Amino acid sequence: MGGVTLPDIPATPRLSDIAAQSQVSEATVSRVLNGKAGVAAGTRQRVLAALDVLGYERPVRLRRRSAGLVGLVIPELTNPIFPAFAQIIEQSLAGHGYTPVLCTQMPGGATEDELVEQLEERGVTGIVFLSGLHADTGADPSRYARLAARGVPYVLINGYNAHIDAPFVSPDDGAAARMAVRHLAELGHERIGLAVGPARYVPSRRKAEGFAAALGESFGLSRGQAERRVQHTLFSVEGGHAAAAALLDQGCTGVVCGSDLMALGVVRAARQRGLDVPGDISVVGFDDSQLIAFTDPPLTTVRQPVQAMATAAVGALIEEIHERAQGRQSPPQRTEFVFQPELVVRGSTGPLRT
Repeated sequence: MGGVTLPDIPATPRLSDIAAQSQVSEATVSRVLNGKAGVAAGTRQRVLAALDVLGYERPVRLRRRSAGLVGLVIPELTNPIFPAFAQIIEQSLAGHGYTPVLCTQMPGGATEDELVEQLEERGVTGIVFLSGLHADTGADPSRYARLAARGVPYVLINGYNAHIDAPFVSPDDGAAARMAVRHLAELGHERIGLAVGPARYVPSRRKAEGFAAALGESFGLSRGQAERRVQHTLFSVEGGHAAAAALLDQGCTGVVCGSDLMALGVVRAARQRGLDVPGDISVVGFDDSQLIAFTDPPLTTVRQPVQAMATAAVGALIEEIHERAQGRQSPPQRTEFVFQPELVVRGSTGPLRT
């Protein structure tokens, strides 16, 4: 039988292979492998990453002692945007010499508070929270003040809370909703709806506010009229499906969604009614996780700047760690870093059929 023959990977690393993978000279690779000075930290990290990608074991002399453990607390792994964030955060932490500890919440499993307690028992140097209780306006923010009082630095991604004194990293959710509405309006859609997560979450509120503002700007709708076009549900395929039923009953021909998974639920609901996407209804997602370009149809979405946000979050946490190590309790830049999203037009949106 015929088959594909894969090239053998030599047991001993070849300088040429590592240099090609890391896009540096063989001389630079040699300096890194021999532990020589004079190589920038970023270049050294690229060479080490190339070793990992090619399947080579790092020489013993290059195995660094960890600067400490850093916890990463995320909601769940079923939404592909969370693993995307986790991967970049972990890579960035490793580049700074820290060992990431991934903690995942799931129904019936450990709560955020329990995970934090376990991380503290292990003596973590800091914690990154992604879409945690800080984003829930119904949750008690004092848990984070108590964490800071115990001397644990942390940074919060997706969900600003003015009552928490810490660095925040967020996408501009309002701008994301506005650019999605403008895109649909330019295609001729006027009856546009929003499928988004529970109203108690900050990202949902911000998207709903941006959506209402965009409908007012484009069609002169009042805030009350716009709010009737908003369906709050779960950030999931099932949630999108449920929201679509209500929005389609209202005659919406365009739907903006709070996540890509919700958008896939809207597409499914539309097809169950015999509607074509984008012929009868246009759908816009949010996140642009890795496989979304390969859905049927390829999903138009608003890309969350994951790389920039994750890198900024780690940078802010490292600054917090260094400030505390120097005995300063009030680092100078505790604010919300807001990153601009990007509209990615694919095959799930099209002109209004007349």
